Amino acid sequence: MKIRNKKLYGLLAAGLCCLTVISGCGEEKKVTEENAQSETAPVQESSESEEQQTEPVADEGNIGEFSMQDITGESYTQEMFADYDLTMVNIFATWCSPCVGEIPDLQKLWEEMESKGVNVVGIVLDAIDIDGNPNKETIETAKVLADYTGAEYPFLIPDEGYLNGRLSEVSAVPETFFVDSEGKIVGQTYTGSRSLEEWKQIVEMELKGGAQ
Repeated sequence: MKIRNKKLYGLLAAGLCCLTVISGCGEEKKVTEENAQSETAPVQESSESEEQQTEPVADEGNIGEFSMQDITGESYTQEMFADYDLTMVNIFATWCSPCVGEIPDLQKLWEEMESKGVNVVGIVLDAIDIDGNPNKETIETAKVLADYTGAEYPFLIPDEGYLNGRLSEVSAVPETFFVDSEGKIVGQTYTGSRSLEEWKQIVEMELKGGAQ
């Protein structure tokens, strides 16, 4: 167990090494030899430089009914949205450096804005393979990642239906969208990582009904 955790922490440290030059991390997808051999859906890593060139995309529709577990085995359904005015859904992959880099800020965002009715949820896109089966090694990596970054908000494992098809639309990570208390996708979809202050501004805007 100690050997495995040492290996996983090494993987995370390697992913974090380029945070100070994050704009250069998205030019090429960084994968480990193990992840390269896994049958996960192909997605790209979105860098900060790509983010600046990407306009938010309008989204609409309802999430619908679903049942997912987080990396600890706790179950979640669409009812998770009912207790909050706005839920931030952050889709990420364990191999993605910008994804890993913004998790501590998302944790701070959750801590600071939960009292305003805002929740944060992560979805580990590479936690299942293309057949919808859980990837145990990736889930273990996600557990270490949560510990490493101090994340206390849930990291969900995609269900076989890929959240009623919503996750199948993802072509680059991280990707973030928002859901209201009725389970309706609202506002914009954001591709790329952002700072805590940038996310706070976006969340405040989405709470007010999105950009005018």
